[in-house]
Amino acid sequence: MANPPGGSRPTPHAAAPSDATDAERAAGALLLCRAEPDEVAHGARLLRMPLVLCPAGEPGPGGAARWSALVPEDKPWLHGGEPVDRVLTGWATALAVGASWPVLALWWDHERAGLVLCSGFRRPVGYEWAADGTPLGEDEAFVLRLGLDPVLDLQELGPLTREDPESDARARLRGVLAVLARAGLRLPAGLLPGEPADRLRSVAAVVPGNRLLSWSGWRDAVRGEIDAVEHGALGPWLRGPGARFLAGAQCAVGLPLLAYGLRRRDHGWSCAGTLLVAHGLSALAYDRMRAGRGWG
Repeated sequence: MANPPGGSRPTPHAAAPSDATDAERAAGALLLCRAEPDEVAHGARLLRMPLVLCPAGEPGPGGAARWSALVPEDKPWLHGGEPVDRVLTGWATALAVGASWPVLALWWDHERAGLVLCSGFRRPVGYEWAADGTPLGEDEAFVLRLGLDPVLDLQELGPLTREDPESDARARLRGVLAVLARAGLRLPAGLLPGEPADRLRSVAAVVPGNRLLSWSGWRDAVRGEIDAVEHGALGPWLRGPGARFLAGAQCAVGLPLLAYGLRRRDHGWSCAGTLLVAHGLSALAYDRMRAGRGWG
């Protein structure tokens, strides 16, 4: 379409920079993990994104916080062409796979806010509100996935899923955090959903016990993955007394099987015995290597 005489007519694209600025100021995200910071750090580095890790819960029996919060250093939802909820869902899914603890992603922008819960290989579940607080979701399965009380806590979350003209999306997310406080969640002061990403990053940088997690190459990633497995549910069977007991049992069973197979010239029993002995010896060697010199 030709421009009118005397000058150009403003087009809708002229408002794009302002819209981008508003989106940048409004969008933000938090990742909450029901695990101690040391456990979370191993897997979070594999996201290959700079994150600030903070303790965010009451201390457990060992003195470490039972919850952790991850605050993004960057804003990939502004540059990658994907909205903040999709970015956070991908991060939470990747972080929860292989972990024995759930990951709750909180996200918000100038139009919506919501949460996504990821746990292992199970389908992510979540809930969503419009900016004015209008409920847009129907899934409340995150109550059970987080290990909350299916009766009392579900009753507390009930009002958050109903119409309330005096409660906007930001208030809804903070209501979810109030319920999680019964499970030990304690976010540091100022680290609240609804705040701009820049402010969250500034607050996280001064929280006592925080640490910056960054990508440092595949070698460290492999180490982090092994550490994550060792600190998970299988950890006691990979290192320590439990691992040595299991390896010894495999050798104790495998050696007679190998001898029996060789004596009878039975390749099946010989193969089974060889595999058991080899696995037991490799497990003992791995435990000794990790205990003796680690990865330094």
